[in-house]
Amino acid sequence: MHGKLAGWNDTITALATPQGIGAIGVIRVSGTAAIDIVNELFPSKDLTAQPSHTLHVGFLKSGEVLLDEVVVALFKAPKSFTGENVVEISCHGSHYIQEQVLAQLVKQGARIAKPGEFTQRAFINGKMDLTQAEAVADIIASNTEASKRNALQNIRGGFSHTLKQLRDQLISFSALIELELDFSQEDVTFADRPQLFRLLDEALVQVNKLLQSFKLGNVIKNGVQVAIIGKPNAGKSTLLNTLLNEERAIVSDIAGTTRDTIEEVLNINGVLFRLIDTAGIREHTSDVIETIGVEKSMAKMREADIVLYLYDITQTTAAELQAMEAQFAAEHLQYLLVANKADQLPNTYSPAGNGKLVTISAKNEQGIEDLKQQLFKLAVSENLQTDQTLVTNARHVAALQEVYTALQDIRDALDNNIPGDLLAIDIRRCLHFLGEITGEVTNEDQLDYIFSKFCIGK
Repeated sequence: MHGKLAGWNDTITALATPQGIGAIGVIRVSGTAAIDIVNELFPSKDLTAQPSHTLHVGFLKSGEVLLDEVVVALFKAPKSFTGENVVEISCHGSHYIQEQVLAQLVKQGARIAKPGEFTQRAFINGKMDLTQAEAVADIIASNTEASKRNALQNIRGGFSHTLKQLRDQLISFSALIELELDFSQEDVTFADRPQLFRLLDEALVQVNKLLQSFKLGNVIKNGVQVAIIGKPNAGKSTLLNTLLNEERAIVSDIAGTTRDTIEEVLNINGVLFRLIDTAGIREHTSDVIETIGVEKSMAKMREADIVLYLYDITQTTAAELQAMEAQFAAEHLQYLLVANKADQLPNTYSPAGNGKLVTISAKNEQGIEDLKQQLFKLAVSENLQTDQTLVTNARHVAALQEVYTALQDIRDALDNNIPGDLLAIDIRRCLHFLGEITGEVTNEDQLDYIFSKFCIGK
């Protein structure tokens, strides 16, 4: 349970559904006076006398002015999302009606909520820890099955459970160190010293696993940048159109038709791939605009998570492919070679043993499904599981790196027989950074920064 911060005793309200015209709009009210405030506008029934978790149909009125016919949902503290009294008003979706209702709620004593303030109050009142609160924002922003599933896993406490296990290990470790300190004046060998190393090694493995999961977690949350590059007329725009199943890019036999980068999104097995169709790369061109386009292509290539190098199977030599592979390797780029126009020539060069070649015909849609699966495999390395804990938040990664460093310091200290009181300092450092992730160690400014990124009404 988190202590109340200053200024959290008032009552807030906001529209919880998106702006715009719809069938209904939901207005949320939270705080000690939430039920009393709404009751002043709801003459149909005395809401203060109604039990929690009930629905009530009636008219909202300001004096004799009818505002709307609504459904009112009551959630009494502490059994609510925020842990406070909460009222949700389902009114008609007119922007005018919603503004009128909000204005009257403010007139009765509520104030308009800040972004994320409802979830922040849930955190302050101990309804969830900070990782679960951040997962609420992630699920709102999720746009694929994989990102939704990972956010739900964290809302249910998947990441929190993993951190709790790690924290329990560190506390056990700390208890053993304290026991050593109790016998520091005696010539006694601590019998469970191997257990200290075992606990520490398990913690290091666990933290490293979480840190390594960030690459996949970032892919699931933000998608994969894929730069489609190649010489002019290799078929890049045709491939983009085929992947998207629509005429998004201009297709022409004239070299240099694509002058700028074109970006589109493709969903493959629940992961978003942000496809970037670039200007054709050729070493010499007198066209100034095309030259700028080629420079942008090279920049996009270096920024991408995966480079998809498309080449004309009828015109590209093995030596040219080897040169491109050497360039990719020198720049440490993940890449996939895609041999296009396979319908014109059945045989092609295959790089020895690297498995990074896909043969397609973009025009005839041959090999496209295989290409999609190869992209997916390259992005997630077949590591995507339904119940795994993935780190998706850069703030969490920074804190976990500090935890890992502290654990390594403890390991080194044990190897060098450093006194237990110094080990205890590093253990407290570990626990501090774990507390920063879950919100057990925080401050009001940090909370305001985190929750300011939420939408208003959540």
